[in-house]
Amino acid sequence: MADYGTPHFQNDAGHDVIEIGVSEFMCVGAHPPYDHPHVYLDMGDEGEKVCPYCSTLYRFNRTLGRHDTLPAGCAFHDKAA
Repeated sequence: MADYGTPHFQNDAGHDVIEIGVSEFMCVGAHPPYDHPHVYLDMGDEGEKVCPYCSTLYRFNRTLGRHDTLPAGCAFHDKAA
């Protein structure tokens, strides 16, 4: 399984907001073949960022680990290994 230097997140379930434990990350949209271009996003000082492709709002939550999400299950792991 690939281990990305920058965490990747997906929104297969169509959540309005996903809380994550990092402020720099990649959004892939959904699992392939329903993904969008894998875009790098940086929240900066604002603590939240909207993906320009899928409109998911990502919000920084300092209590979460690097690959943890609320709701759970939104970390992207490449299934091709």
